[in-house]
Formats: sequence, C-alpha cells, structure tokens
Amino acid sequence: MKNYYLLAIPVAIGIISGLYLYSLSSESKTTDEIKLTPSALIENGSPILGDESAPITIVEWGDYQCTFCYKFHHSSFEIINSEYIQTGKVNLVFKDFPLNGPDSVFAAEAAYCAEDQGKYWEYHDEIYANWAGEKTGWITRDSLNGFAEAVGLDLQKFNSCLVEHKYKNRVLALEKFANEIGVRATPTFLIFDDKKVIKIEGNQPIDVFRKAIEEF
Repeated sequence: MKNYYLLAIPVAIGIISGLYLYSLSSESKTTDEIKLTPSALIENGSPILGDESAPITIVEWGDYQCTFCYKFHHSSFEIINSEYIQTGKVNLVFKDFPLNGPDSVFAAEAAYCAEDQGKYWEYHDEIYANWAGEKTGWITRDSLNGFAEAVGLDLQKFNSCLVEHKYKNRVLALEKFANEIGVRATPTFLIFDDKKVIKIEGNQPIDVFRKAIEEF
C-alpha cells in the first residue's frame, strides 16, 4: 500500500463541520509531517469490526467516559454498522484516547482483557450500555466485573488480567500515538483507504460520515 503523509494542518473540504481532508502526496512532505501507513493506523487497536478486506477503514479514537463517544455509539455508529460495516464496504477499529483520566484507562484495559477471551466487542458494547457520565465514579472494579459477567467471561481470568494491568501500557501507548498524530478530542475518526485520509471530529450527524465515505 502507498505511504501516508499526515499533514499537521488539515485542509477543510466543503462546508461540513468537522470534516477534513489530508493531503497524502509524497511531494508535499515537510519535516513536520508524520509518515503513516494503513497498518500503522490500525496497529495496537481493537479487533477489526467487519470484513478485514473492506476497501475503507474507520479508526475511532474514543474514551469510555466521553459523552459524545457514548452518543455516537448509540446514534451514527448503529447506522454505519448496518449500512457500511455489515455490508462489507467499511471496517472499523477502536483505539483508546483516555482523556478523562485513570478510570478511562481502566475501562480500556478491561476491554482488552475481554479480547483475551474473544469478546472485545461484546464488552465494548456492554460498557457503553451502562455509561453513567464523565468522571462520576461509575467505572470501578465491581462494575467492570459486572460487565464481564454480563457478556459471559471467565471472571477468574478476567480479574487476573485486570490485577496485573496486563494492557495498561498498550492503552497508554495508544494515547501517546494519538497525541503524536494530532488527535485532540474524542471521538475523532480517521477514514481512509490506500490513497487518502479524511478526519472527522466529534459526534457528527450521519450525513457527515456518509459524505466522507462517498469521497472514496
């Protein structure tokens, strides 16, 4: 696949709020740019949701406590899933950007512990199904165990993973990478194929996502 060159300053397209197109030409490379590839964009994130060979990928940078991430999960995401992911046109990867602090990191760790048992997306959905605000204390060891029980995880294995903080470094590495490529808010979406990347910030209306996908 072609190399990606993610520019520091995005170029707005149209009049759609939150939608940006990055120039990806190697001729426009500057010393301030970060070289990316499709594999680098999805590396270390969640399991791929949808067909791995889909021509378009969406990377969502999110925080389990984030209000607008929660709203996206219960609005535009459901439509994207039914119209684009389940039909094989798009796949999606979730990557953690825990802006709301240690509880968000802990929830992200728990989701990867669930991945060890093949139930990342079930656990991911269960967290959002029980969302209770930003920094309100709802993410606890007990609540994470409750979510694990709800999706049928082996609690002994799950707890061992949490106690060891097996995936804390993975979550923190994702946060560091997000900062390096200019992610500043949650949710932020990078939609790409092997030729270009479109960035969407915030819980935008579904038509913003549709327009972005149609650009490919």
